[in-house]
Amino acid sequence: MDGILPLLYLLASVTFVLGIKLLGSPKSARLGNLIAAAGMSVAIIGTMFLYKHNGKPLHNLEWIIAALIVGGVAGWIMAMRVKMTSMPQMVSFFNGMGGGCAALISILEYTSATQSAMPVSIGHALAMMAGLIIGGVSLSGSIIAYLKLEDRLSDIRFGGQQFVNNGLLVLTVMVGVLLVTGSLSGLPMLYLLAALAVLFGVLFVLPIGGADMPVVISLLNSFTGVAAACGGFLYDNMVMLIGGILVGSAGTILTVVMCNSMNRSLLNVLIGNFGSSAGGGGSSTGGSYREVTAADAAVMMAYANRVVIVPGYGLAVAQAQHVCHQLEHELETKGVSVLYAIHPVAGRMPGHMNVLLAEADVAYDKLIEMEEINADFPTTDVVLVVGANDVVNPAAKTDPTSPIYGMPILDAELARQVVIMKRSMKAGYAGIDNELFYRPNAAMLFGDAKASLSSLVNEVKSL
Repeated sequence: MDGILPLLYLLASVTFVLGIKLLGSPKSARLGNLIAAAGMSVAIIGTMFLYKHNGKPLHNLEWIIAALIVGGVAGWIMAMRVKMTSMPQMVSFFNGMGGGCAALISILEYTSATQSAMPVSIGHALAMMAGLIIGGVSLSGSIIAYLKLEDRLSDIRFGGQQFVNNGLLVLTVMVGVLLVTGSLSGLPMLYLLAALAVLFGVLFVLPIGGADMPVVISLLNSFTGVAAACGGFLYDNMVMLIGGILVGSAGTILTVVMCNSMNRSLLNVLIGNFGSSAGGGGSSTGGSYREVTAADAAVMMAYANRVVIVPGYGLAVAQAQHVCHQLEHELETKGVSVLYAIHPVAGRMPGHMNVLLAEADVAYDKLIEMEEINADFPTTDVVLVVGANDVVNPAAKTDPTSPIYGMPILDAELARQVVIMKRSMKAGYAGIDNELFYRPNAAMLFGDAKASLSSLVNEVKSL
């Protein structure tokens, strides 16, 4: 029986790798999620009934089972009730809970070692303190990100903020090192370290602007993975270690990819002011915009050869992805080629638009990434921008004073006609005006995205 548990851990680790692989496509993402969840279930059940410490099985199984039931039911209810617009918030919240669990493991292990007066090796002490620091930062940082995404908390900046943050980080690391080496000891010092880590997580995320939140979520996710890996090292648990490494590495790679997509370094994201939530004003050029009706826009698209739809957060807010798919179908029945242009940082979390459109059963091969679709815009008849703003703003290429200057964007302005669907002329999430609104080939279609798309569907049908 002693050899069964390592085999179960190996099986679970394989399912994690396979699950991540299948998550690479919306067509197989659900299956990948189920496979990884099944592997985790196998690891948990195997640990509960087969794990032995000093020849003794786990005790307090009734408490473990009760916690699994409570957590499982709560997670199920939250996942079933969450709206697509609130998915980033849920991801941040769950990620924070993972970081909190990792920090709690370190606290419990240090407490147990202190009470039993057992010597702790440098390696185990390092894993404890690293798990506590990283888990604490992930916990508080994710909660702050959650509050920001819920619009319950705005960006907070003050003079000397980076000096305070850097000083707090140095102090936190120093206390951790002293605890590892034994120069400091005792539970009060451990709780001090936990408090410093949590405080740093709060101050770390507070100044980061809203438009940078997808990068922050990805980075915090990698933190949680690393903290979980530290827990795996403490328990000599290979499945926990491998799972944490997978999450940490995947989150890190995604963070780097998203920074590259914005043509900015991670350091610039963390200390820059690009996501300031301060709203923008009117045209920066003093120009005027042109407004069209749903009937006018429908005529443009119905008699076009190619239409490219650029989805943004406004599509998610209006829960209009199904109507958008219906418009795609109506246009295709009239012989129009329809594609979707996906910007890496559109929405409020990595892959937000891909998940949104997959929910509406949009074919995955119609979701074209920015690097591929940009070459097609000059030969596109109509671009329909649905609730997107900053990812199609030409200021990123033309205005050196713009905070998004240098960020790769979707070259929607190169199309023959551009129809932008928005509720108003209010600035986007980055808080800056959009030059595209005032271009001669651009027109505004004001209104709720779902209602406007429904009108477009009806108008296209009648042509």
